[in-house]
Amino acid sequence: MTSSTSPTSSDSTQKPPAKDPWDLPDVSGLVVGVLGGTGDQGRGLAYRLALAGQKVIIGSRAADRAETAARELGLGVEGADNATCARRSDIVIIAVPWEGHAKTLEALREDLAGKLVVDCVNPLGFDKQGAYALKVEEGSAAQQAAALLPDSRVTAAFHHLSAVLLQDTSVEEIDTDVMVLGESRADTDLVQALAGRIPGMRGVFAGRLRGAHQVEAMVANLISVNRRYKAHAGLRLTDV
Repeated sequence: MTSSTSPTSSDSTQKPPAKDPWDLPDVSGLVVGVLGGTGDQGRGLAYRLALAGQKVIIGSRAADRAETAARELGLGVEGADNATCARRSDIVIIAVPWEGHAKTLEALREDLAGKLVVDCVNPLGFDKQGAYALKVEEGSAAQQAAALLPDSRVTAAFHHLSAVLLQDTSVEEIDTDVMVLGESRADTDLVQALAGRIPGMRGVFAGRLRGAHQVEAMVANLISVNRRYKAHAGLRLTDV
């Protein structure tokens, strides 16, 4: 007589193995738009991503400024007005000045609907004592973006990068980690993977969007470090 066994209750409720946090998706085919791409930070990010083989579109309020910056960068980078850049991109990096952050996003709400948005804006003030973090009603620039873009998937990343190093064509690798924050693991994985496209750079998950204030504010400390030591300091996270 043949006997059969039935799965026990512990077998049927066994959890699948945890996903490897470094098992990241392939983002090489995605189009990346950089709003504020004519500024130092945005231009530097556009250059590094394009150099890594990413399709990049620079956005600006004036299409002719964006097109000029794109021609100067080469590498297949295109330029367009902000709305066109947003519509044509899969991932949109927000690198506009803090003073124009809310106004820019409000104007692009429909164009950014359904997009993965990466906010790298740092709300900072400056006085005789140096840089300091500004208080933001929503908590942070990234949280302000999430409030203004209810139909977008907002993440935060790329805050601690030196614009000087990003634009320096003699620098082959950017030696830094990028802290990535967001509400969806699928979205933060995409941003981590995008950061990892740049040689020397690594994207590291650093929590939900509510933690963006600390990440944005830390830029004030890095500015102080750089001024004292005449450096272009970034961040490395140990034991990860």
